[in-house]
Amino acid sequence: METGVEVATRLRNEQKGFYRRTGKRLIDVVVSSVGLVLLSPLLAIVGILVKGTSRGPVMFWQDRVGRGGRLFRIAKFRSMVAGAHKIGPSITSSGDARVTRFGAVLRKFKIDEFPQLWNVLKGEMSFVGPRPELPQYVANYTPEQRCVLCVRPGITDIASIRYRHEEEVLGQSENPEDFYRNVVLPHKVDLNLEYISNISLFFDMKLTFQTLQSLFIEDSVQKGR
Repeated sequence: METGVEVATRLRNEQKGFYRRTGKRLIDVVVSSVGLVLLSPLLAIVGILVKGTSRGPVMFWQDRVGRGGRLFRIAKFRSMVAGAHKIGPSITSSGDARVTRFGAVLRKFKIDEFPQLWNVLKGEMSFVGPRPELPQYVANYTPEQRCVLCVRPGITDIASIRYRHEEEVLGQSENPEDFYRNVVLPHKVDLNLEYISNISLFFDMKLTFQTLQSLFIEDSVQKGR
């Protein structure tokens, strides 16, 4: 497999083709626009339930690192108690008391991620691409690992599917944050580099289907490893 540096160099120098150059973004704009319109009733209902089941704002906004290392504010429905980021680690493991009862449902079916359609429409994210990380993690990336920043981050990717049960995996560790930083994150970055090497319409469609499948067919998902 190509190293991260080799991937980045090739992407800069080669003719990327219509999908990489134009098609991927065109699909993102069309589908996110239609999705926001069609899902607006559901988004409104979820927002009302978030507000009605726990104190705090409906939305949770957080700085993440996007394409080219630029910061952007990722949008999520709030699934934890208000101010959770101030009273606990930046990652979430199973049994985290900060997760609300309704938030647990949102997280299980990834409904808390639906507002990221707005990030996609704005061009900060894509439907498929490396999940955007927190600045404190990206700050420790090696030059090779930083090559994942050469594409737009996404709502789903290979790592999201492989680590569908990430919270359970982290919950088995004595120090979840250290385990995430030293074991899980490097593996995720390797998977992200693999994705970048193979970007295509077919591959994106395949990952989208696998993501939907992983939400409803538990047995088809490999737990994070």
